[in-house]
Amino acid sequence: MTYRLLADLVLLTHLAFVAFTLFGGLLAWRRPSLAWIHLPALLWGVIVQWANLVCPLTPLENRLRILGGDAGYSGGFIEHYVVGLLYPDSLPMELRYALGALLLALNLAIYARVILRPRA
Repeated sequence: MTYRLLADLVLLTHLAFVAFTLFGGLLAWRRPSLAWIHLPALLWGVIVQWANLVCPLTPLENRLRILGGDAGYSGGFIEHYVVGLLYPDSLPMELRYALGALLLALNLAIYARVILRPRA
């Protein structure tokens, strides 16, 4: 029971990290000091997608699930939880590159606005 709860906690932490990676630029728009936390998270998220790496939280969650008596899963967090909901087949690398570039472009526009915003 404890391992399952820990696995769920890792899952929630992972989900929060992905959400922060996606939308943290908008938070930095309101609180520019968050940029120092968001930019490394954004960089990590793009590198993981573009290099087709597995985030270290994924094997940790799988290990805890197995210790708790559940089955783990193969692939990464995004492929298992997000892609499975949005896309019936796996996400091709070309689309992953395009999504990463879109994420970078969106955040670049947000940070340009943050940096160029007139100070009160």
